[in-house]
Amino acid sequence: MPDRIFMPLMGLVAAALIAFSLVWPQGEGDRSWGPFGHTPVQQTPEMKARIQREKDAAARRDAAAKKAVEAVGQMPQ
Repeated sequence: MPDRIFMPLMGLVAAALIAFSLVWPQGEGDRSWGPFGHTPVQQTPEMKARIQREKDAAARRDAAAKKAVEAVGQMPQ
């Protein structure tokens, strides 16, 4: 392919990629601005409450398991 066609084509591809990168969310959970962005599911109030409930339940299960292990360790043999 001649350079007269290839170089402008690569310039257009580069410009398109730069434009695309401006509207693509950067990182996990971040949102783009304007009409392209939306609030990630993990940042909605309902999902935040659900995640907190799951964390609390996991902490309770962990505490119960530790308590059970300590009780078994204190049993007379």
